[in-house]
Amino acid sequence: MSISAFNWNDIRFFLAVARSRTISLAGRRTGADHATVGRRIAALEAALGLQLFERNPRGYNLTRHGETLLTMAQAIEAEAVRIEETAAGQRQGLTGAIRISTPEGFGNYFLAPRIGELAAAHPRLAVEMITIQQIVALSRREADLAVTMSLPSTGNFVHEHLTDYQLYVYASKTYLASASPIRSRDDFGEHPFVGYVDDLIFTRALNYLPEIRPNLRARLQNSSLQAQMSATVSGFGLCVLPAYVASTNSELVAVLPDEISLCRSYWMVADAEMAETAQVRLTQRFIRGLLAEAGDFFTGLPEPERSSGRSMER
Repeated sequence: MSISAFNWNDIRFFLAVARSRTISLAGRRTGADHATVGRRIAALEAALGLQLFERNPRGYNLTRHGETLLTMAQAIEAEAVRIEETAAGQRQGLTGAIRISTPEGFGNYFLAPRIGELAAAHPRLAVEMITIQQIVALSRREADLAVTMSLPSTGNFVHEHLTDYQLYVYASKTYLASASPIRSRDDFGEHPFVGYVDDLIFTRALNYLPEIRPNLRARLQNSSLQAQMSATVSGFGLCVLPAYVASTNSELVAVLPDEISLCRSYWMVADAEMAETAQVRLTQRFIRGLLAEAGDFFTGLPEPERSSGRSMER
């Protein structure tokens, strides 16, 4: 590797491409045209003598060398931002406000118990969370940063993948003790389901039931994930729930978990202009840190009990 050929500024372009996975989005984030971003990535790879990305029609994916560099690059970025904040006289923390929009599950069951750390570290920063079940318009500044289950189809946004998470069909122990046996997904037609209100499902990522069984429809519908879980715990019927949410109630049992499971993703999205503000960068780093510490919180198997689907002994 030729140290003299290494340009520290190329780390900024590397991070932008790693997070957005496309040259065009990285260009918008860095304020450069896509040709410049491509040249800077090529120059960085040449200087290091390593291939950092695998190019394909869908975008840029990190190689093993790229994954290694990403960890170090994030540390460099964190120190650079600290220097900026100190130079701006912000030793006592940031001021102003940050508004974060998240889905109900991620917001209530993961972020809410942890977000206090961010507020405590920055006493002059107001932290606002929105967990209403709708798409918040980042372009209209309804939020500064969003965790979403699907990416915006239009607009000037930067995004990065946070984590995948697993969902299973759940029922209460009480329900399974008295209901007819569930030996396969064909038996689901004999059981009532709890789910979202059909015409209020604002993203296809929440439309679970067609993946469980064709023409399956929830008899009890509610726009709140918490309300759906409460109805299921009460013994009404079956419900598709994120495993990390269902694991908070020991009354719930996963039904046919080896046969039926769904996977969804959480993404972190910000308007490209807002992504350059200190508040958004700070919050992005904070959320990345939480995910790095989360282990298998989102991807673990349903616990503590797994049901084969047969009725429990009365």
